[in-house]
Amino acid sequence: MKTLNLRALLLAVFLCVPGVPAWSAMQSPAADLQWATPVDKSFNLYRMQPDLYRSALPKASQQGELQRLKIATVINFYQRSDAEWLNDPNIRLIQQPLHADRVDDADVLQALRSIREAQARGPVLIHCKHGQNRTGLIAAMYRIVYQGWSKQQAIAEMRGGGFGGQERFEDAERYVREVDLTRFGQALASGACSTSPWAYCALRDKLLDALNE
Repeated sequence: MKTLNLRALLLAVFLCVPGVPAWSAMQSPAADLQWATPVDKSFNLYRMQPDLYRSALPKASQQGELQRLKIATVINFYQRSDAEWLNDPNIRLIQQPLHADRVDDADVLQALRSIREAQARGPVLIHCKHGQNRTGLIAAMYRIVYQGWSKQQAIAEMRGGGFGGQERFEDAERYVREVDLTRFGQALASGACSTSPWAYCALRDKLLDALNE
Protein backbone atom coordinates (compact mmCIF):
# COMPACT_ATOMS: atom_id res chain seq x y z
CA MET A 1 0.00 0.00 0.00
CA LYS A 2 2.86 2.38 0.87
CA THR A 3 4.51 1.59 -2.47
CA LEU A 4 1.33 2.39 -4.35
CA ASN A 5 0.86 5.66 -2.45
CA LEU A 6 4.47 6.66 -3.15
CA ARG A 7 4.08 5.95 -6.84
CA ALA A 8 0.86 7.96 -6.97
CA LEU A 9 2.51 10.86 -5.16
CA LEU A 10 5.52 10.89 -7.49
CA LEU A 11 3.27 10.76 -10.53
CA ALA A 12 1.13 13.62 -9.24
CA VAL A 13 4.20 15.76 -8.52
CA PHE A 14 5.64 15.07 -11.97
CA LEU A 15 2.43 15.90 -13.80
CA CYS A 16 1.98 19.12 -11.84
CA VAL A 17 5.42 20.50 -12.61
CA PRO A 18 4.83 23.44 -14.97
CA GLY A 19 6.48 23.32 -18.37
CA VAL A 20 6.91 19.53 -18.38
CA PRO A 21 4.20 18.19 -20.73
CA ALA A 22 5.39 14.58 -20.63
CA TRP A 23 4.56 12.42 -23.64
CA SER A 24 2.89 9.81 -21.44
CA ALA A 25 0.76 12.51 -19.83
CA MET A 26 -0.67 13.48 -23.22
CA GLN A 27 -2.14 10.05 -23.69
CA SER A 28 -5.05 8.38 -21.95
CA PRO A 29 -5.68 4.64 -21.74
CA ALA A 30 -7.36 3.12 -24.77
CA ALA A 31 -9.01 0.30 -22.86
CA ASP A 32 -12.52 1.21 -24.03
CA LEU A 33 -12.21 2.22 -27.67
CA GLN A 34 -15.23 3.79 -29.28
CA TRP A 35 -15.24 4.64 -32.94
CA ALA A 36 -16.70 7.92 -34.13
CA THR A 37 -20.51 7.89 -34.19
CA PRO A 38 -22.57 9.28 -37.10
CA VAL A 39 -24.44 12.54 -36.59
CA ASP A 40 -25.41 13.58 -40.13
CA LYS A 41 -24.23 11.36 -42.96
CA SER A 42 -25.34 13.88 -45.60
CA PHE A 43 -21.95 15.54 -45.11
CA ASN A 44 -20.12 12.71 -43.36
CA LEU A 45 -20.48 14.34 -39.94
CA TYR A 46 -19.31 12.13 -37.07
CA ARG A 47 -18.64 12.74 -33.39
CA MET A 48 -15.22 11.56 -32.23
CA GLN A 49 -15.77 12.72 -28.64
CA PRO A 50 -18.08 15.29 -27.00
CA ASP A 51 -15.93 18.26 -28.07
CA LEU A 52 -14.55 16.97 -31.40
CA TYR A 53 -16.35 16.28 -34.67
CA ARG A 54 -15.20 15.38 -38.19
CA SER A 55 -16.94 15.85 -41.53
CA ALA A 56 -16.75 16.54 -45.23
CA LEU A 57 -16.93 20.12 -46.53
CA PRO A 58 -20.23 21.48 -45.17
CA LYS A 59 -22.68 23.57 -47.18
CA ALA A 60 -24.35 26.80 -46.13
CA SER A 61 -27.55 24.85 -45.41
CA GLN A 62 -25.68 22.82 -42.79
CA GLN A 63 -24.56 25.83 -40.79
CA GLY A 64 -27.54 25.35 -38.49
CA GLU A 65 -26.34 21.86 -37.61
CA LEU A 66 -23.02 23.26 -36.45
CA GLN A 67 -24.80 25.88 -34.38
CA ARG A 68 -26.97 23.18 -32.79
CA LEU A 69 -23.82 21.28 -31.81
CA LYS A 70 -22.34 24.51 -30.41
CA ILE A 71 -19.28 24.24 -32.65
CA ALA A 72 -16.90 27.04 -31.63
CA THR A 73 -14.09 26.39 -34.13
CA VAL A 74 -13.94 24.88 -37.61
CA ILE A 75 -10.52 23.65 -38.75
CA ASN A 76 -10.35 23.19 -42.50
CA PHE A 77 -7.76 20.94 -44.20
CA TYR A 78 -9.17 21.71 -47.67
CA GLN A 79 -7.97 24.45 -50.00
CA ARG A 80 -11.32 26.26 -50.27
CA SER A 81 -12.06 28.73 -47.50
CA ASP A 82 -14.96 28.07 -45.15
CA ALA A 83 -15.84 31.75 -45.41
CA GLU A 84 -17.63 30.81 -48.66
CA TRP A 85 -20.39 29.02 -46.75
CA LEU A 86 -20.03 29.94 -43.07
CA ASN A 87 -20.96 33.43 -41.88
CA ASP A 88 -21.52 32.89 -38.17
CA PRO A 89 -19.25 35.36 -36.33
CA ASN A 90 -19.35 33.15 -33.25
CA ILE A 91 -17.55 30.31 -35.06
CA ARG A 92 -13.82 30.78 -35.51
CA LEU A 93 -12.30 29.60 -38.80
CA ILE A 94 -8.84 28.04 -39.07
CA GLN A 95 -7.53 26.95 -42.45
CA GLN A 96 -4.57 24.59 -42.69
CA PRO A 97 -4.61 23.04 -46.19
CA LEU A 98 -3.10 19.55 -46.35
CA HIS A 99 -2.13 17.17 -49.15
CA ALA A 100 -2.24 13.62 -47.80
CA ASP A 101 0.36 12.46 -50.32
CA ARG A 102 2.84 15.10 -49.09
CA VAL A 103 1.96 15.49 -45.42
CA ASP A 104 4.85 15.54 -42.96
CA ASP A 105 5.32 15.74 -39.20
CA ALA A 106 5.25 19.55 -39.24
CA ASP A 107 1.78 19.52 -40.82
CA VAL A 108 0.41 17.03 -38.33
CA LEU A 109 1.96 18.76 -35.31
CA GLN A 110 0.37 22.03 -36.40
CA ALA A 111 -3.02 20.40 -36.92
CA LEU A 112 -3.04 18.62 -33.56
CA ARG A 113 -1.95 21.74 -31.72
CA SER A 114 -4.70 23.73 -33.42
CA ILE A 115 -7.29 21.19 -32.33
CA ARG A 116 -6.17 21.13 -28.72
CA GLU A 117 -5.94 24.90 -28.46
CA ALA A 118 -9.38 25.28 -30.06
CA GLN A 119 -10.97 22.76 -27.68
CA ALA A 120 -10.34 25.21 -24.86
CA ARG A 121 -12.98 27.45 -26.50
CA GLY A 122 -15.58 24.75 -27.10
CA PRO A 123 -16.44 21.95 -29.53
CA VAL A 124 -14.32 21.68 -32.68
CA LEU A 125 -15.11 20.45 -36.18
CA ILE A 126 -12.29 19.22 -38.43
CA HIS A 127 -12.93 18.62 -42.12
CA CYS A 128 -11.49 18.40 -45.62
CA LYS A 129 -13.40 17.95 -48.91
CA HIS A 130 -14.80 14.46 -48.37
CA GLY A 131 -14.05 13.92 -44.67
CA GLN A 132 -12.07 10.80 -45.44
CA ASN A 133 -8.39 11.03 -46.35
CA ARG A 134 -6.87 14.18 -44.84
CA THR A 135 -9.42 14.31 -42.03
CA GLY A 136 -8.94 10.59 -41.45
CA LEU A 137 -5.19 11.00 -41.09
CA ILE A 138 -5.47 13.79 -38.52
CA ALA A 139 -8.25 11.96 -36.67
CA ALA A 140 -6.10 8.83 -36.50
CA MET A 141 -3.14 10.77 -35.14
CA TYR A 142 -5.40 12.47 -32.57
CA ARG A 143 -6.55 9.03 -31.41
CA ILE A 144 -2.95 7.82 -31.11
CA VAL A 145 -1.39 10.90 -29.54
CA TYR A 146 -4.12 12.07 -27.16
CA GLN A 147 -6.25 8.98 -26.56
CA GLY A 148 -3.59 6.29 -26.44
CA TRP A 149 -4.83 4.19 -29.36
CA SER A 150 -2.34 1.98 -31.19
CA LYS A 151 -1.55 2.62 -34.84
CA GLN A 152 -3.47 -0.52 -35.79
CA GLN A 153 -6.55 0.57 -33.82
CA ALA A 154 -6.55 4.04 -35.37
CA ILE A 155 -6.12 2.67 -38.90
CA ALA A 156 -8.93 0.18 -38.29
CA GLU A 157 -11.29 3.07 -37.51
CA MET A 158 -10.01 5.04 -40.50
CA ARG A 159 -10.84 2.16 -42.83
CA GLY A 160 -13.86 0.65 -41.12
CA GLY A 161 -15.60 3.58 -39.49
CA GLY A 162 -18.03 4.19 -42.35
CA PHE A 163 -16.43 7.36 -43.70
CA GLY A 164 -15.88 5.94 -47.21
CA GLY A 165 -12.98 6.65 -49.55
CA GLN A 166 -10.90 3.59 -48.67
CA GLU A 167 -9.38 3.62 -52.14
CA ARG A 168 -7.66 6.91 -51.28
CA PHE A 169 -6.27 5.92 -47.88
CA GLU A 170 -2.91 4.62 -49.07
CA ASP A 171 -0.91 7.79 -48.39
CA ALA A 172 -2.65 8.60 -45.10
CA GLU A 173 -2.24 5.05 -43.87
CA ARG A 174 1.42 5.00 -44.87
CA TYR A 175 2.08 8.11 -42.81
CA VAL A 176 0.35 6.68 -39.72
CA ARG A 177 2.22 3.38 -40.02
CA GLU A 178 5.63 4.99 -40.51
CA VAL A 179 5.51 7.97 -38.13
CA ASP A 180 8.09 7.75 -35.35
CA LEU A 181 5.86 8.25 -32.32
CA THR A 182 8.75 8.78 -29.91
CA ARG A 183 10.22 11.63 -31.94
CA PHE A 184 6.74 12.98 -32.65
CA GLY A 185 5.87 13.04 -28.96
CA GLN A 186 9.12 14.76 -28.08
CA ALA A 187 8.50 17.46 -30.68
CA LEU A 188 4.93 17.95 -29.48
CA ALA A 189 6.02 18.24 -25.85
CA SER A 190 8.89 20.61 -26.58
CA GLY A 191 6.93 22.95 -28.85
CA ALA A 192 9.17 22.18 -31.85
CA CYS A 193 7.57 22.79 -35.23
CA SER A 194 8.84 19.47 -36.62
CA THR A 195 10.66 16.30 -35.65
CA SER A 196 13.51 17.28 -38.00
CA PRO A 197 15.95 20.16 -37.40
CA TRP A 198 16.21 20.43 -41.19
CA ALA A 199 12.50 20.96 -41.76
CA TYR A 200 11.61 24.22 -43.52
CA CYS A 201 9.83 25.59 -40.46
CA ALA A 202 12.82 24.82 -38.21
CA LEU A 203 15.30 26.46 -40.58
CA ARG A 204 12.99 29.46 -40.97
CA ASP A 205 12.75 29.89 -37.20
CA LYS A 206 16.53 29.68 -36.84
CA LEU A 207 16.98 32.32 -39.54
CA LEU A 208 14.46 34.63 -37.87
CA ASP A 209 16.16 34.19 -34.51
CA ALA A 210 19.53 35.03 -36.06
CA LEU A 211 18.14 38.14 -37.73
CA ASN A 212 16.62 39.33 -34.45
CA GLU A 213 19.82 38.96 -32.44
